[in-house]
Amino acid sequence: MSDLVTAITKASADYELVDSGEGEKLERFGAFTLSRPDPQALWPKRLPKSEWDKADASFTRDQAGADWTLRNKALPPKWEISFAGLTLWIKPTAFKHVGLFPEQAANWEWLQSIVIRASGGSVPRDTALSPAGSVPRSQSPSLLPKVPSDSLPSSAPDIEVLNLFGYTGGATLACAQAGAKVVHIDGSKSALAWARENAELSGLADKPIRWIVEDARLFVEREIRRGRQYDGIIMDPPAFGHGPDNELWKIEDHFLPLIEDCKKLLKPQPLFFLINGYSAGYSPIAYGNNLLPLKEKFGGEIEVGELVLEEKDSKRLLPCGIFARWEV
Repeated sequence: MSDLVTAITKASADYELVDSGEGEKLERFGAFTLSRPDPQALWPKRLPKSEWDKADASFTRDQAGADWTLRNKALPPKWEISFAGLTLWIKPTAFKHVGLFPEQAANWEWLQSIVIRASGGSVPRDTALSPAGSVPRSQSPSLLPKVPSDSLPSSAPDIEVLNLFGYTGGATLACAQAGAKVVHIDGSKSALAWARENAELSGLADKPIRWIVEDARLFVEREIRRGRQYDGIIMDPPAFGHGPDNELWKIEDHFLPLIEDCKKLLKPQPLFFLINGYSAGYSPIAYGNNLLPLKEKFGGEIEVGELVLEEKDSKRLLPCGIFARWEV
């Protein structure tokens, strides 16, 4: 296993972390700026209150509940942005999320580079991250536009990817854009519908993606019985949740059995396994330890670390999640 690495998402044309601190973050998504709670921001804000008050909408929690406060009455219910080579809908939800976790850009680039190389493309192995505290060699979430068009394969029909807890489809679309077939699983009908809309916006609606609303554990169990196998698996399990038929998910009870079942779905010569985490209290090393048997069996490398956002002006880093990933 490598040293801990830091995957940094920097500002881009349609996204930037403007400021953070005192339990909040201020972000720009396209033309609109949003303020949201973030418990990791345990430091003073850099900008004055007057700048935060310019946010088009703010998500707040109090004894009465939690909701968005609109300062800009012209803020649309959803709007498009271009991010990491994709076009995505941003939509403030009742749970403070907006449909995009921008810190995942480094993982999307990693996934695309693997798919392109495995399908005969000419992407060099230069997307590995530097040790913790330094900047990745990949400086911004531009993804496929960085790659010369003549290096891209027209398709990768034999590369099949399973994306569990797929949410609004960022990782799914990144893999499909690179030429892989993807099975996208999520327990939420609304999240899956959102993902399909993102596919249409990104010009990927005709790509070989299977969109399935199902409990992740039940789907994996059925795939094992069917004898299905995949070249790569992505999972982004929540700490707690429910499937479409109210199936209970608790990470402390169900994570390890799911990991073991997923390993049974890997092809005899698999390409990768990616685990994302947003559950407080877990270390990326804990996730990485679950990938050690893959390295022992197939070789390859394991990277573990943090996903972070960089403030555009101050370069201060906001930790957002953890990851562990194995590549043959």
